[in-house]
Amino acid sequence: MDFDYNSTRPKLILAEYGRNVQNMVDYICTLPTQEERNRYAQVVIDMMGVLNPHLRDVSDFKHKLWDHLHIISDFKIDVESPYPVPERDAIHKKPELLNYPQHSIRFKHYGFTVERMIEKALAMPNPENRHRMAISVANFMKMAYMTWNKDSVQDEHIIQDLFELSKGQLSLPSDTVLTKLDFKTPPPGNRIKSAPVTASNNNHHRNNNNNNGGQNNKNRKMGGGGGGKKTFIPKKGGFKK
Repeated sequence: MDFDYNSTRPKLILAEYGRNVQNMVDYICTLPTQEERNRYAQVVIDMMGVLNPHLRDVSDFKHKLWDHLHIISDFKIDVESPYPVPERDAIHKKPELLNYPQHSIRFKHYGFTVERMIEKALAMPNPENRHRMAISVANFMKMAYMTWNKDSVQDEHIIQDLFELSKGQLSLPSDTVLTKLDFKTPPPGNRIKSAPVTASNNNHHRNNNNNNGGQNNKNRKMGGGGGGKKTFIPKKGGFKK
């Protein structure tokens, strides 16, 4: 006895419509007259719309169904379609390749942005503005260095790297002090702030202490002794704490 497995059947072109629609479209292609093909094709189109109701939300969904009919038949069905027959090359058109940026970065821990910033600084005609921009670039380089290396770095090292990246056109004095960065100490915005001591807070704590004291006095009057454990002694007929 031979079993019919999906692995032995022809591959479904549009699997979302199922095997039955595929078989009906294949049958329509074998009909001798165009009148019969047109009539059966309309029935299949209506069935495809029922099987995929989400297509009704697509603008001009009938056009999409007829395109799918031609695709399922592998463009072999000969019917009078109310829409132009889609081209095979247009359906299976490959997307264009994306052009990824290819930058040759000398110091990758600084990134390509630093090189762009250096170009902007070199384009400044005013020497004073160029010097200020150079200091800003050096501070940014120090931040980038600390982000990737997590180690302390001397300002002289950053100044030397800036000199090399700018090909000797941006030079800062060796005694330039850059922004001090400390990644171990959380920024002020992330620190947990304690609630300020106010008169209302003191009154609240004082009331709590008074309530606790009153409860302890009540326990003493009831013989609880602050909640201590009591031991029963049968001979004396009482409790001993």
